[in-house]
Amino acid sequence: MSKHEGTIMRADKRKKLEAAGWVVDDASDFLGLTPEESAYTEMKIGLGNALRERRKSQRISQVAFSKRVKSSQSRVANIESGDPSVSIDALTKSLLALGVSSAELSQIICSAGSRAA
Repeated sequence: MSKHEGTIMRADKRKKLEAAGWVVDDASDFLGLTPEESAYTEMKIGLGNALRERRKSQRISQVAFSKRVKSSQSRVANIESGDPSVSIDALTKSLLALGVSSAELSQIICSAGSRAA
């Protein structure tokens, strides 16, 4: 099972749907996003996923982390889930609060950008 299996359709399922006459697009096509909007969205999702993974790997609950960054547990959940109201600034500050280095942050952004391309 791949890391992104939940977000990317399996090739066999895609072929079956297309053979049945369905048109299979991605969310960017469905929503009519520009390449820039799609890249921005992928970057935010990548940052949120990295935050959740890093927090869990450090065995820190959302409640404990929210206290660390002087926020609420529900806001941390929103940050991790890619809520549109969350800024990249908040994502970046949260990752830095977990000890992510500038180099790691850059790598997260670059890997998210490569998925959007």
